[in-house]
Amino acid sequence: MAPIAMAPILVTGGSGQLARALEEAAPGAVRRVGRPALDFDRPETIAATVRAAAPRLVVNAAAYTAVDAAEDDADAAYRANRDGPAALARLCAEAGIPLIHVSTDYVFDGAKGAPYVETDPVSPQGVYGASKLAGEQAVLASGAQAVILRTSWVYAPVGKNFVRTMLTVGQTRDRLTVVADQQGCPTTAADLADAILAVAARIAATDWQPAYGGVFHAAGSGATTWHGLATAVFAEAARHGAKVPEVAPIATADWPTKAKRPADSRLDCAKLAAVFDVRLPAWHDSLVRTIDAIFAAQR
Repeated sequence: MAPIAMAPILVTGGSGQLARALEEAAPGAVRRVGRPALDFDRPETIAATVRAAAPRLVVNAAAYTAVDAAEDDADAAYRANRDGPAALARLCAEAGIPLIHVSTDYVFDGAKGAPYVETDPVSPQGVYGASKLAGEQAVLASGAQAVILRTSWVYAPVGKNFVRTMLTVGQTRDRLTVVADQQGCPTTAADLADAILAVAARIAATDWQPAYGGVFHAAGSGATTWHGLATAVFAEAARHGAKVPEVAPIATADWPTKAKRPADSRLDCAKLAAVFDVRLPAWHDSLVRTIDAIFAAQR
């Protein structure tokens, strides 16, 4: 149920899959905005947008997420992932507006060998993760009433994401190779949106509490590899008559990329459950719903 008591909720990153999921989940409460109206590369648009919307809560879902491209365009990544969120957080602090800021599992190096908790040391392996970590730090330093939600492997029935890419490529190829030695927690944009709205509803119901501030992990329950996710995608797509290619496992070393990815970025989300009573569904159950939605839209 949408937290109407917090309406209007201003959501940045308006064309992205998370912003769209938030509006779909709470159409009467959410106002999503994106470029050119709100552009972190044009700081003057941030204050103008916040003033015009007069929100009671802000969700920052805008980000530079091109992991490999960030290695060659660090300035753009830092403007979007650090400077823009910092300016937004300062405005929220001045106005006393709670801010929910979305971050990433890529702040970790993946070497722990177990799911990460919020207090584990951070050590991003590339520009994307480093810029997102800098954004977290800037938001926390702003003095805003800020909830930072680290999530991972986000996908949706729309937009550019791994699940949709697999389905597209699988239509034309008999054999795919997918990395099998990177673990993580697949998360649907719909589940993350529901979690964000539940956090917003708790804030609305209880007013701001000191325990609400800081970093939380919010990802789908359970974990798999990219290869495991791809295999599951095609297994569910087969129910709809889709072609099922062979999905061969390969090592990260066999698929070199410009940016280094964490080998094991599983997230422990117990703190989110303890503080906000929010738990995201099992990743495979949510994948089934997403695949069904994709094929339903094609009919």
